[in-house]
Amino acid sequence: MQSFDVIVIGLGAMGSATLCHLAEAGTNVLGIEQFQPGHDKGSSHGDSRIIREQYFEHPLYVPLVQRAYELWQELERQSGQRLMTITGGLMIGPADGMVVTGTIRSATSHHLAYDVLDSSQVGARYPEFRLAEGLVAVLDPRCGFLDPEACNAAHMKSARRAGAEVRFQERVIEWKPDGRGVRVDTSADSYFADRLLISAGAWTSELLGDLKLPLIVERQVAFWLDPDDDAQYDQSRFPIYAYEFTPGLICYGFPRLARGVKVSIMHDGETARMPEDIRRAVSENEIDAVRAALEPVLPDLTRAPVLENSVCLFTNTPDHDFIIDFHPEYPQVLVSSPCSGHGFKFASVIGEIQADLLMGHAPAFDLSPFRIGRFTEGTGNG
Repeated sequence: MQSFDVIVIGLGAMGSATLCHLAEAGTNVLGIEQFQPGHDKGSSHGDSRIIREQYFEHPLYVPLVQRAYELWQELERQSGQRLMTITGGLMIGPADGMVVTGTIRSATSHHLAYDVLDSSQVGARYPEFRLAEGLVAVLDPRCGFLDPEACNAAHMKSARRAGAEVRFQERVIEWKPDGRGVRVDTSADSYFADRLLISAGAWTSELLGDLKLPLIVERQVAFWLDPDDDAQYDQSRFPIYAYEFTPGLICYGFPRLARGVKVSIMHDGETARMPEDIRRAVSENEIDAVRAALEPVLPDLTRAPVLENSVCLFTNTPDHDFIIDFHPEYPQVLVSSPCSGHGFKFASVIGEIQADLLMGHAPAFDLSPFRIGRFTEGTGNG
C-alpha cells in the first residue's frame, strides 16, 4: 500500500489549489478525483466566475478575497496564463437592499474606495444599463472574473511539477481511520496517509455521512446570450454586475465571453440531498425567469437569443458560509468548504489555508466562522 503525508479527495477548485500548495511546500501528497480532468459534473467548470472585493455577504470575507487576488496573480505569473480579468463591477439594487447596504458595509469596514451611482450616472458610464426608478449601484473597481477551468488546470500543473501524484477517474469507496492516519480505498487501489482532506463538493455528504452535515445540493443554470451589438458588451466597457431584483434574490452577469454574454440567477434552483438527483437537462422556458429579472436594468439584453446553457452544482450550508474544519472525531481529517455558490474566487487562498492546516501550521486567518460545530451548537456567524 502506498503511503503519503496527505491525501486530497476531490480535485475541483479547493482540492486542486490545496494540492498545489502542499506539493510546493514539499509535502508527499496524492490527489484523487472520481471524474476526468476538466469534467462538467460538479462546481468548477465553465468559462467564468466572478471575483469581487467589496463583499456584500459579510465583511469577514474581504481579507480572504484580498489574499486570493494576490495568489491568483502569482499563479498567473507562474503559469504564464491570463486567469483573471478586471472589469469593474456594479452591485445594483434598492438603496436599502441587501446587496447595496452589504457592499457599502464591507467597503467602509475595510476602508475601500467605492462610488454610489444613481440611474443617470450608471447610464452615463455604462449605456447598456438603464436602471429602473428606485435603483442605485455601488461600483466596485476591482471586480472582475476568473477562468475556472484554466485556474484549476494551472493549479494541477503546478502541483504535478512540484511532485504531487494524481489519480483521475478513481472513485473513493471508503475512508477510515488507521491508527493516527487514514486509509483510503478506491475503485482501483488502497492508500495510507497521515492526514486526509475531503474536498468533494456535492459528494461531501456521501463521504461524511457520520457527521450528518446539513448540506443541500442546488441546481444552478447559466445561459449565454447573443445580443446584436458585440461592442456594447465587450470586456473593455461592460462590467460584471449583481442585481437584487427581489429582496434576497440576485441575478448576475458578465461581459461577452467566447460563448456569449453569460447570465444567471443566484440560489433559485431545484435542490436535492445528493448530486445524482439533480436534473441536468435545461428546458426552453427556464430563460424566462432570467429575462424577467434583468428587464429593469438591461432591457435590451433580455431580448437576445440563447446560444448555450449549462448546469452546475452549488453545495449549500444553512448560513451560506464555508466549512473549513477538522472532523470532530478524527483530527487527522480536514473537511473542506462546501461553499454555497460563492466560493470559487477564494480557491487560491483556501488552498493556502488548508495546506497550512494539513501541515500543522497555524492559519493566517480567523476560521472560527467556518467551524463544523456551528450547526450543532446553534452559533451561526450572522
